[in-house]
Amino acid sequence: MAQVIVRNVDDYVKAGLKQRASQHGWSMEEEVRQILRRAVSEEGQTRLNLGSRIAARFEGAGLNEPLPELRGENIAPMDLDA
Repeated sequence: MAQVIVRNVDDYVKAGLKQRASQHGWSMEEEVRQILRRAVSEEGQTRLNLGSRIAARFEGAGLNEPLPELRGENIAPMDLDA
């Protein structure tokens, strides 16, 4: 296994790593390993744009028609005095 040395880490970053490690019940060194593993594994995944993520979340909710665009139209505010 390789070793990596990181110099000039801000004190607040070190404190945050120590706190996260404590919450997970392992060493600060293991916390850094976990963060690096996650960062490298997520790198290859393509991140969807916001609209695509919203559409995926509500897929199968019963909306089968495209929503009309409201560009250039005046939208009346809701009446909350009910």
